[in-house]
This record gives sequence, C-alpha cells and structure tokens, in this order.
Amino acid sequence: MVKKIPIGPFHPILEEPEFFELHVDGERVVGIDMTIGWSHRGIELLSEHKTWDQVPFLVERICGICSCSHPYAYVKAVEDLCGVEPPLRAQLIRCIAAELERLHSHFLWTGLAGHFLGYNTVFMWTWRFREPILDVLEAVTGNRNHYAVMKPGGVRRDIPQEEIPNILKLLDELEKNNSMLTKAILDDPVIHARTKGVGVFNKDQCRLYGALGPTARSAGYDVDDRRDHPIDAYDKVKFNVILCEHGDVFDKAVVRQLENFESIKIIRQCLKLLEGTKPGEICAEIREVPPGEGIGVYEAPRGEVLHYVRSNGGNMPLRHKVRAPSFNNILTNELSVLGNSVADAGLITAAVDPCYSCTERVGVVNRASGERRILTEADLIRLSHAKTEEIRKRFAALSGNG
Repeated sequence: MVKKIPIGPFHPILEEPEFFELHVDGERVVGIDMTIGWSHRGIELLSEHKTWDQVPFLVERICGICSCSHPYAYVKAVEDLCGVEPPLRAQLIRCIAAELERLHSHFLWTGLAGHFLGYNTVFMWTWRFREPILDVLEAVTGNRNHYAVMKPGGVRRDIPQEEIPNILKLLDELEKNNSMLTKAILDDPVIHARTKGVGVFNKDQCRLYGALGPTARSAGYDVDDRRDHPIDAYDKVKFNVILCEHGDVFDKAVVRQLENFESIKIIRQCLKLLEGTKPGEICAEIREVPPGEGIGVYEAPRGEVLHYVRSNGGNMPLRHKVRAPSFNNILTNELSVLGNSVADAGLITAAVDPCYSCTERVGVVNRASGERRILTEADLIRLSHAKTEEIRKRFAALSGNG
C-alpha cells in the first residue's frame, strides 16, 4: 500500500523552506511531488525599481552562498548590453572572488552532507577548514559574505599588493586540508556504504532534464561554462573540468572535492597575472546604458546561472530575468529518489546542493479555463497583506483572543 511522507516545508534537513511529498511503499520511495514558492521575495520586480549600479547589491542577496555568482552574471549582462570590456585587473579580481566562493560553497556542501549522514566529524573538519577561505574572501573583497565587489564595468575594490603573499599562504594551507579531507572521504567505508549507488542520475537523464554543474558532471555530462563560454580571465588560465560517471551521491561529493583543487589552481594563476597589471585600473566607465538587451552567464558553484536584462535607455532595467541552476537541478529528484529508501531520500534531495530561494517564481493559472495572469506589484502586496491578516485571525482564534 502506497503512503505519503512529507519533508518540509520546514524540516531539519532543509536550509530553506521547500515541500517534498514522498510516495512510499514500505521503506522504498516510488514517487515524489515537489512544491516551490515558500520564500518568494520578488527580486526581479524589485530590480526594475533600482538603478543599474544598485542591482548588484540586490541580486547578491538571492542566495548567500552564490552572492558573487548572481552579481557576476548580472554585470556581464549589462556589459553585453553596453558593449563594454572591463580592464584585465578587474577581470582577474572577479575570477579570484568567484573561485573563492566556489571553494566556500563546495566546503559548505561537504560539511552539510556529513551532517545529514550523521557523520559530524566530517562536518566539524570542514567547518574548520572553511574558515581560511572566508579570511581570504575578506582580504580580497572586504567581506566574508555578500562581497559587494561586482559592478558594471569592473569591480569596486582593488587587491592591495601586500595582501597577495598572505593569500598565497592561506591557499597552501587550504590545499593541504582539502587533500586530507578528500582522502578521508574516498577511503571511508561508512561513506561508501551510505552514498555509493544512492540517488543515481545518469548522463542521458542529465541531458533530458537540463541538469547543471556538479550534478551533471558527476554523471559524466561534460558541461562547464568556464570552459564552454569563458568570460573575463577564464580563457587566460588553465584548469581541468572534473567528471565522474555514476551520478550517485558519492560521485557528487568527489566532483566537488576535486574541483576545489582546480579552483585553487585558477586563483594562483590569477594572482600571478595580477602582477603584470597596473594597480587601480579596476573599472571601465559606463556613462549611460543604451536601449537594448543583454545576457550574462556564469558557472556558479551549482551550475550555470543566467541573467537577462532589457533597457529602454533609462537608468533602471525595464526587465530583469534570472535563471538559477537549482531551478533545473531540483527537478532531477523526480527520478533520482525513486527506488531508494526513505532514510536516503533527504540526502539525495540535498545532494544537488539546492538553493530554494533561487527557484522562486509566481504565476497564476485558472485550472478551469487555462487562463494565465501576470501579478503586478500591487497585487503581490495586497495578497501578502490578506494572507498575513488571515494568519493573525487564525492564531487569535486558537489562543482564545478572537
């Protein structure tokens, strides 16, 4: 007999609200329903009320772990629209900040994966090893998170020459720590037992679902925008695209751990190239944004993030569209959890490193007629007020204060 088990919208294994309804036969998952829309913040609409230079501060708050990736894709979209190329020094600083964020994101995922497995030794190791990354990010951007470094035409902050030896020293330490952690994961029989053959998603399925980032590369689907569509300094450095073949939770961990070494390699090359550039040359001037449209893509830690902007020649975007990789990767759970146990379902859904806030969309469809309607800002505010009042009345009635 098939029964239903809810995970979410609020659950210890979920960093953000999302709802998964597992259909189970005994202990085996035979189906899954997913519902998004629990933390909609109207980022795209808000963007249309910000100046071109204010938007990076907004979009870096789409996701705290991708707070470099979203602004990166956005500024590339604006530069595509304006036909502007940032100075080489700015390109290098962008790549350094972006690869540091990839390290920070991958380490965070590994720590949480250990926690979900009940293997808190991995969690505590990873959190300790992650601290130097945040130290380097602070040295490069001035902030441990929400870096505020990207702007159309370049970056907002230069890297002082005296900081570079400290950054290289921290990278050496990080490489040793990542090597130890990678060997521990690859050699541990408990991790093998809990992750190998669990949540398998093959290459053909990746192609069908449009899977991105480590989720796709763990199954041998060879896609990486840093190589396929290089921006800024990515065509000036050498690195390998890490591929596995089984597409299970274990291979998703292996891809991320090995990508850490590649990110360290990229940062070192960028720091070396930085020596040949002139300090202070970090931004190309953009006097005005012409009418037209632009697209920016970047290989975020979770996969390709895309920003589209349209301009009417004013000082704010006429339209701003965001497509984050989690929007594709979360859908892979439709197949990857099937046939696995309930105990593994939570780990499988987390293995794509989902950002639920990145997936938020609002649409209204009349099921009877099929009519679609676009909600305005006023509609969203009105619905929010109505829902808040409904909740207030419900709790007042429950508490006897009706």
